[in-house]
Amino acid sequence: MGPKFLESLEDPSHLLLGPTLLGLQYWGLWQKDRIKNVIYNIIHILAFIFVISQYLELWLIRQNLELAMRNLSVSMLSTVCVFKAGTFVFWQKSWKELIEYVSNLEKNQLSKNDKTTAKIIDTYTKYSRIVTYCYWCLVTATVFTVILAPLFVFLSSPVYRESISNGTQPYPEIMSSWFPFDRSRGLGYWLSVVCHTLICFYGGGVVASFDSNAVVIMTFFAGQLKLLSMNCSRLFGDGNEVVNYKDAVKRIEECHYHHLYLVKYSTVLNSLLSPVMFLYVIICSLMICASAVQLTTDGTGNMQRIWIAEYLMALIAQLFLYCWHGNEVSYMSYKVDGGLYSSAWWSQNVRIRRSLLLLGGQLRRTITFTAGPFTMLNVATFVTVSVIIMMISTQATATILLLGSKQTDRISNAIQLPICISDSV
Repeated sequence: MGPKFLESLEDPSHLLLGPTLLGLQYWGLWQKDRIKNVIYNIIHILAFIFVISQYLELWLIRQNLELAMRNLSVSMLSTVCVFKAGTFVFWQKSWKELIEYVSNLEKNQLSKNDKTTAKIIDTYTKYSRIVTYCYWCLVTATVFTVILAPLFVFLSSPVYRESISNGTQPYPEIMSSWFPFDRSRGLGYWLSVVCHTLICFYGGGVVASFDSNAVVIMTFFAGQLKLLSMNCSRLFGDGNEVVNYKDAVKRIEECHYHHLYLVKYSTVLNSLLSPVMFLYVIICSLMICASAVQLTTDGTGNMQRIWIAEYLMALIAQLFLYCWHGNEVSYMSYKVDGGLYSSAWWSQNVRIRRSLLLLGGQLRRTITFTAGPFTMLNVATFVTVSVIIMMISTQATATILLLGSKQTDRISNAIQLPICISDSV
């Protein structure tokens, strides 16, 4: 049943992006039908209103550090989800142009029946499927962990159950948000549970489909750069092949335009991702810090620590996924011209060699992905953010231990999370 289900996700029109486009379509980001678009856009607006209610609740509970940190760790992720959904819908035309380029280029390349080309495309397509499905599983596990965490806390703590029964403690919540009714008991509580459950599935679907689609397209660029390098290395065969001037120029032109369009559409992808990733790097860093502080607080129970640890792992995996694949594209972009100089260029005349020099100059134009105007998406950025997170988490934990629970209003001034991260990034 598993392989058949996975096969049903494939799309002959989009050989690489079939599963990710299906996910985008189910969650209302890849819009085709006008009537469904209206329904999906209403859902996106309701999600935006829910995020506002989370920050309103954060303001109301600002004096309670433990509740505020728990709210902050989730509300910022909700902000990123809504921002991703909004930008994808608003920039739908650019996304469609980019996706059509990816699909059409692969179909044209495979139509030539070249074994080397087919092998490279098949390799990065299989890799993309593994990354997509593993990431979907991780997001699904995170969503169910967030939804079921209050139930596990309720079942694992007899003292907490006794406090609920005598009315001294409210029922456990999935998320922290404001409602215009009493959500601590009765019908109001169950309405909040249903609302929080739905918003968790919405956010998980948006994150899974958006991130997997972006990462798969990054993988496409890395694979195409590898294919371009291979094509450059076999421009003139092994040197014994007789290639006339017209055929040689045609091959050089194909490599030139291949790289030219890769640079063009990678710039389009970067323009779509850069604002999202700038917000994502900042907010993800803040979320990881908030989760790490919760993890090291004495008042946090064992079941809560398990939930926070799984949530923290998912946040780090998301950031790593973008930085790793952005680094892969940059690395392949730097070494793509090596294929040209490993070709049998020495077997050609002076006119062809001059054209090769021009092509080499074109291939030196590198492809990079950025998170806003301040940093690039690569492994170095991930390591830098990780070091900052460790330093801030250590400082936050030490501050909590020194000041104690009665002086929590001074912690925000001692930690200075936003200032540290914005200055460092």
